[in-house]
Amino acid sequence: MKEISQLVLPEDVKYATDHEWARVEGDEVVIGLADYAQDQLGDIVFVELPGEGDSFDKGEEFGTVESVKAVSELYMPLGGEVVAVNEALEDDPALVNTDPYGEGWLIRIKPADMSELDAMLDKAAYLDLLNS
Repeated sequence: MKEISQLVLPEDVKYATDHEWARVEGDEVVIGLADYAQDQLGDIVFVELPGEGDSFDKGEEFGTVESVKAVSELYMPLGGEVVAVNEALEDDPALVNTDPYGEGWLIRIKPADMSELDAMLDKAAYLDLLNS
C-alpha cells in the first residue's frame, strides 16, 4: 500500500469522507473513487454501477466495487440523476486502480443541488482526514 505522501490527490476535485471524489464539468459532476480507497481495496475485479436515469440522494449507496480483498459500497457525495456510466469498467474494472481520476471515473450526474459540493473536502482537508 502507498504512503499518504504517495497518493495522487488532484486539486480540481472535492472529496467525500467515505473516499469518493467529485469534479464539476460544466453543469454536470463526474464521480469516482479516490486514490486512497482504490489503494486500500487492492486490485479491483468488478464494479457494479447504476443505470442512466437513476436518481440518488446525497449519502445513498449507488453501487459497489469488488476487489480481491473485499466488496465495498459506493456512496453519492451529492444528490442527482445519473446521466452517464463508465461502461469501460465492465471490461476493465482495473481502470479504477490505474487511473482513478481519469479513465477510471464511475458515473456522471446532473446534480440536484450544486451547493452540496460546498460540504465536501478540498485536498488539504482530505489530507487532514487521511492523516488522522
